[in-house]
Amino acid sequence: MELTFLGATGTVTGSKYLLKSGDKQILVDCGLFQGLKQLRLRNWAKLPVNPAQIDAVVLTHAHIDHSGYLPVLVKNGFAGKVYCSEGTADLCKIMLPDSAHLQEEEAEYANRRGFSKHNPALPLYTQEDAENTLKLLMPVSFEQDVDLGDGLTLRLSPNGHILGSAFVRIHDKKTSVLFSGDIGRSNDILMRPPVRIKQADYLLIESTYGNRRHERDDPQVKLAAIINKTVSRKGVLVIPVFAVGRAQELLYYIHLLKASCAIAGDTPVYLNSPMAVDATEIFNLYHGEHRLSAEQCRALFSTAHVVNSIEQSKALNEAKGPMIILSASGMASGGRVVHHLKAFVTNARNTILFVGFQAAGTRGAAMLDGAESIKIHGEYIPVRAHVELISNLSAHADYSEILDWLGGFEAPPKKTFIVHGEPVAADAMRRHIEEKLHWRVVMPEYLQTVQLT
Repeated sequence: MELTFLGATGTVTGSKYLLKSGDKQILVDCGLFQGLKQLRLRNWAKLPVNPAQIDAVVLTHAHIDHSGYLPVLVKNGFAGKVYCSEGTADLCKIMLPDSAHLQEEEAEYANRRGFSKHNPALPLYTQEDAENTLKLLMPVSFEQDVDLGDGLTLRLSPNGHILGSAFVRIHDKKTSVLFSGDIGRSNDILMRPPVRIKQADYLLIESTYGNRRHERDDPQVKLAAIINKTVSRKGVLVIPVFAVGRAQELLYYIHLLKASCAIAGDTPVYLNSPMAVDATEIFNLYHGEHRLSAEQCRALFSTAHVVNSIEQSKALNEAKGPMIILSASGMASGGRVVHHLKAFVTNARNTILFVGFQAAGTRGAAMLDGAESIKIHGEYIPVRAHVELISNLSAHADYSEILDWLGGFEAPPKKTFIVHGEPVAADAMRRHIEEKLHWRVVMPEYLQTVQLT
């Protein structure tokens, strides 16, 4: 086997790993680069491998930094199967067309307002490209061996990050490789914990929180305090959320807070993300993967007013507080939340609350670093609103939780590759594994190729 790292090295985005075995070429994950401009430019660069020569793609999960490059791959000639869990397939059916729609919408907006350096500004891919991609999805069940041909076998195991998310294990008759994807948490309020894996010859492990431990405090307490302070100022609380995972978790927490009278029950809550609405409906189809009952799933829908149309979204920007708005994307890098930031970030009565990891180069990261202004649609908008973070709502395991999960291996892998982390976090994860487990650890570089023997 030969493994080439086409993404998620030195960054938490752009996950792509090319695995070669004999004449077979398998791409594990196919994500978009996000954040810093030099990373985003890679989305437009020619892929180092001809998409038409890739035999199959395997997805760990549906988040755009793991699946969002698929339509580009298809547009440029890929015609093989895209293997994934059933939940991931259902989520991709809403996420990839939505991603294409946002790109078309942003290109049209840039052309209409004239703030792009490109004339005309073009989307990376279209909704037609996304629809063509969906035809290639091949859902497979968890814990079932799937024949990829030429002696290669695939197995997916639940990893607890979001609906459908999986550990990906590929092996031939001699060697096995395990791709962690994004690892979930053992005590998540929604998702069931990641399954234990006992053996792999080679391991790729994520390191998003390789240098941090999540706070052990109950996030409900801090969330209630932030909501109540904003409501007391008659302000607007804007929460950028990932449409899959964090949106559902926040809705459930707000439901619990209202039910316990920890926050005012009449404070209006708006869910302004069509994709999050669709994802919440899918959530109700996979009770085996999460902890909520059917009744608790219904509570998610009753907690918020659903914002459907663009007109309704625009009207929210003219509304007065107090109110709570949940809107995608989670790093404020695109979607309807960008327009809400533009409307509300300039007022000191309001609060912007981040509840997930913010990659370098995103508006979320800039605001948490204390930026006095953020760039939106070609102009700089002053930041006067309160900026808050609840870090322990993340769907990623921290380094101590990952170390605990790694303790389930019966023997060390021959090599463990640290991926999906910014440089400081990835290096810290390396150090933790070397010092605590005494495993052989490697930090691969972008486009590096290694032999797995």
